[in-house]
Amino acid sequence: MSYYKQYAKKCGFGVMTKRTEMGEDETVRYVTLACAHGGKARNRTFNVANPRLTGKTKCKAKINALKSYAKLRLTTVHNIHNHGLSLKKSRFFRCNREVSDSVKRVLDTNDLGGIRMNKSFGSLVVGVGGFENLPFLEKDCCNYIDKARHLRLDAGGASALREYFCRMQYTNYGFFALMDLDDDRRLRNVFWADPCSRAAYQYFGDVVTFNTTYLKNRYGMPFAPFVGVNYHGQSILLGAGLISSKDTLCVVIQDLVAVYG
Repeated sequence: MSYYKQYAKKCGFGVMTKRTEMGEDETVRYVTLACAHGGKARNRTFNVANPRLTGKTKCKAKINALKSYAKLRLTTVHNIHNHGLSLKKSRFFRCNREVSDSVKRVLDTNDLGGIRMNKSFGSLVVGVGGFENLPFLEKDCCNYIDKARHLRLDAGGASALREYFCRMQYTNYGFFALMDLDDDRRLRNVFWADPCSRAAYQYFGDVVTFNTTYLKNRYGMPFAPFVGVNYHGQSILLGAGLISSKDTLCVVIQDLVAVYG
């Protein structure tokens, strides 16, 4: 894969892993590496008025490798593309963009310090002497920070929280809690509501407000209280959550809808 990526970068096209099969010994038995333009173009959005098609052109360029006698041997090599190649754009292809560990540490530190992403990325550009010297884009930095903003509990913290919620549900009928995990099975969002809050929603749930800037805990998690107003004009708590970032607030809102209907 590393060799094919280097070859593709020098030729001016992107690479993707199209197919992989594992053997009984958990090692790769068969693999197909193809041009990133392979496959059929499809709409990336549901907006018919403003479609955004993927860059697929049904390109057939690919290589196949099959494991034989403990070695991967090339069985197919097809190097003809049905689209133009561009050496100038090679570094922008997804397969060639990588955020190093040292850059990740800088991004984490700046994010915890409240420094905006455009400022952090600007300092990285100045440090290497220009955009053309960076092996990644600002979008890649944003994606990393979004993924890194999860609940970093101490060892056993997630288990302790889950046990607490289970205990509350056992002793307090109607208590609801939901723990949202990311792709790596790490705790990302937490939402809970006690029976009093759920009952109050039935009377004062016509208008619900929330504010994620209320406070942050030691893990940098914004606290999101869901608040209504009773007949006396007083604020009343309808539920609460800890979220990894404002971008995932919709997940917590969906949880609230699931609880109250």
